[in-house]
Formats: sequence, structure tokens, C-alpha cells
Amino acid sequence: MKLDCLLSGVGGQGIVLASRIIAQAAMEKGLFARTSETIGMAQRGGCVVSHVRIGDTVSPLIPLGGADLLIGFEPGEALRCIAYLKEGGAVIVSAKAIQPVTAALAGKSFDASPYLEGLQRQAGCVIVVDGDAVCKACGSDKVLNTALLGAAAASGRLGLSLAEITAVLRAKLPPPMVLINEKALQLGAAAAKGE
Repeated sequence: MKLDCLLSGVGGQGIVLASRIIAQAAMEKGLFARTSETIGMAQRGGCVVSHVRIGDTVSPLIPLGGADLLIGFEPGEALRCIAYLKEGGAVIVSAKAIQPVTAALAGKSFDASPYLEGLQRQAGCVIVVDGDAVCKACGSDKVLNTALLGAAAASGRLGLSLAEITAVLRAKLPPPMVLINEKALQLGAAAAKGE
């Protein structure tokens, strides 16, 4: 299996953890996996981009036009990274936009729809996940990353099963967090299937 997956969003959304879960699940299958992050002012809500490369690769960074899958934790950041997606690649994206500080300070309204429409125009396949609904159903706003992993696995584009991701979640997360993340994983998978 060879897969290049780019994850993008803003600091605090669990992007780095999600990339490590993907890589660990791939390694548990006996595959070679690398991760690398580009983090800009992440602790202040800045952009975070994580590269996950599975299979024989030299560089840990995905070249432009090389990603099979783009997992967008925030639609504006996903659209900003769309040049990394290869033709026919897929996008799994959260429906909720996070308002940049400059727009918030200016008192401007902020809407995700232009970003989602831009992704629809430029990607072969776009699956939009209502991350807010999943987080509300789980009772935590810290499970968006797991929900998006569930959607990616259920889409068939990640090359990893829900069971493989669940095994890594159980190994990596503290016991009190496992059940809630398993629920988010299942809800994300259901969202990808349109359930």
C-alpha cells in the first residue's frame, strides 16, 4: 500500500495526534510510515499541516499535487492546501469554519460555504462531516480529529479500517478517553456513508 495523506487545520484541533494515529495504524500493518508537521503559531490558532506518507518514500513531505487524501479540520485551511491534492484525490472536511482573529476583531461574519464550494470545485470527491454534531453527540469538542479519521476510514480512501484505527486509539489514549473517541470514530464513519 502507498498513500499520501495531508491533514490541515488550526492549532488545538488534534491534527498531530490524528497523523500519528494514521501512521501507527499503518505500521501495525507492517507498512513503512513517516510523518512531518508544518506548524505556524499553532498555539495561537495558527495553521497546522501534517504530512503522512505510507509506503516507500524518501521525503517525509508530500509534494504539491501528490496527496491522495486531504483531511481538513477547517474548510479554509483545507482549501488553502488544495494544491497538494492530486487529480482524483479525495477531501474529508469538517463543515465548521473557524473565524480568523482578524475577522473576529473586525466584527465580520464568517461563513464556511465559500470554502466548501471551492473544495467541491477542485476535488474529485469531497465528504463533509458535521463535526459540531459529532462533538455534541459525544459530549466533547475534543473528538473532531477522531470523527474525521472515522470518515476517512469509512470512505475507503485511507486504506485503514475502523478496527485498525480503534486498536491504535486504545493503545495511545488514556482509558477514560477511549470510549468517547470510539463513539466519535463510529459517528464520523456514519457521516461519510451519509447515515
